[in-house]
Amino acid sequence: MLSASVVLDPGSVVAPVSRRTFGSFVEHMGRCVYTGIYEPGHPQADEDGFRTDVLALVRELGATVVRYPGGNFVSGYRWEDGIGPVADRPRRRDLAWHSVETNEVGIDEFARWAAKADMEIMYAVNLGTRGVQEALDVQEYLNHPGGTYLSDLRRANGAPEPYGIRMWCLGNELDGPWQTGHKTAQEYGLLAAGTARALRFAEPDLELVACGSSGSSMPTFGSWEATVLEHAYDVVDYISCHAYYEELDGDRGSFLASAVDMDHFVDSVVATADSVGARLRSKKKIKISFDEWNVWYLSRFQGQPKPAEWDVAPRVIEDEYNVTDAVVVGNLLISLLRHSDRVTAACQAQLVNVIAPIRTEPGGPAWRQTIFHPFARTAALARGDVLTTRLDSPTYQTDRYGEVPVVDAVATHDEVHGDLVLFAVNRDQDQPVRLTVDLTRFAGEWEVAEAWTLTDDDLTATNTADAPDRVTLRPTRTASVEGGTATVELPRVSWSAVRLGRRAS
Repeated sequence: MLSASVVLDPGSVVAPVSRRTFGSFVEHMGRCVYTGIYEPGHPQADEDGFRTDVLALVRELGATVVRYPGGNFVSGYRWEDGIGPVADRPRRRDLAWHSVETNEVGIDEFARWAAKADMEIMYAVNLGTRGVQEALDVQEYLNHPGGTYLSDLRRANGAPEPYGIRMWCLGNELDGPWQTGHKTAQEYGLLAAGTARALRFAEPDLELVACGSSGSSMPTFGSWEATVLEHAYDVVDYISCHAYYEELDGDRGSFLASAVDMDHFVDSVVATADSVGARLRSKKKIKISFDEWNVWYLSRFQGQPKPAEWDVAPRVIEDEYNVTDAVVVGNLLISLLRHSDRVTAACQAQLVNVIAPIRTEPGGPAWRQTIFHPFARTAALARGDVLTTRLDSPTYQTDRYGEVPVVDAVATHDEVHGDLVLFAVNRDQDQPVRLTVDLTRFAGEWEVAEAWTLTDDDLTATNTADAPDRVTLRPTRTASVEGGTATVELPRVSWSAVRLGRRAS
């Protein structure tokens, strides 16, 4: 059996755990909204048409913030189409996903859903086909208390109190030529800065997110961030990152090491932002909103022709996730936590049906995909501070990332409740790893409070409507503490979480 070790120190803190790290994303795309979160005719629909079975799973998932309404969709969206009497709302073409948007669900309906799901809304404005005025209008509608045309219109539409949305995305992926309203970095940087200034005139304490590159493989990556921030540094709080990963050409070893790329992506954007800040002689540090990330088999989607018809809520990128995908998702969460000093918001894309942890069938069941489990358990257990993790692990060679550690791990320490939680993955495809954790720098004695592992003999196993619990978390029987050392066996291709508590005296 392979061996690895971790040394932890309660005095070596990266940053507090940000609850916004456990965000999600609802876009008007495919069946995410219609027959996903919203299906009035469903047996389990509530009085507002929302599926209560999906709401229960969303609460179990533990997502804290939800980015809305897009995504590529937002770059052609007219927010005012989705307010007022539903019967009077126009049907529009959605150029992003070649479908028809009925506007049956708009911002008022979605805000009611988010309140039921106990989630904060991160709102994205259209800077693709629209601009400063649209952003000011929707901010007035959503956040102004009353006494103006748009705030009074919101009140007339059934929401007497402002929604108080704090976090605003200034467009979406406008570096991408696929985006409606694609712009150069110079064009977008000026527009983002102008929009941010105007929004701050209306509400000074908003948290504003400028669009970063839509992926680190973009030819303008780095230069885009630098140019945008040269214009907008003083008036925005965040720059966004987007990243999707998939297993290509049967290269599971590289796929399992996807978090290595995420680490490099974050470090590169931080370095670029800090360089701009230094040139501007600013003491401010730009944070990162990693507001799109997941496993997505993008190569399959890109190989499909556009549909011939313009349909409502077509089935789009409804990827079925397996065991390996879930281990990678767990590892990407480790990467996000490891960067909690700068990544203070993140959104797994998306929430339901579309590359999602939750799947549904119209009129039928809702179930958890494999990737649901590491997200839900991490969101539930990660509390307090993220600790610096000194890891000693064997390595293996990958085609895409070179030599990488077999084990990756991060730990959180909740001093108030006395919990220490280790999240770890074993990327080795053949062998288990015996992982030891040095606890000698912590006072007192520890014991295993709970331990969970996601793995399976069949790394391609999935969950389906007929077998919704084929892959799930299982109790880890190998976790133990003796003296100042915790030990756990990590099965091959696995994700594990071990929560240690203070031993009662």
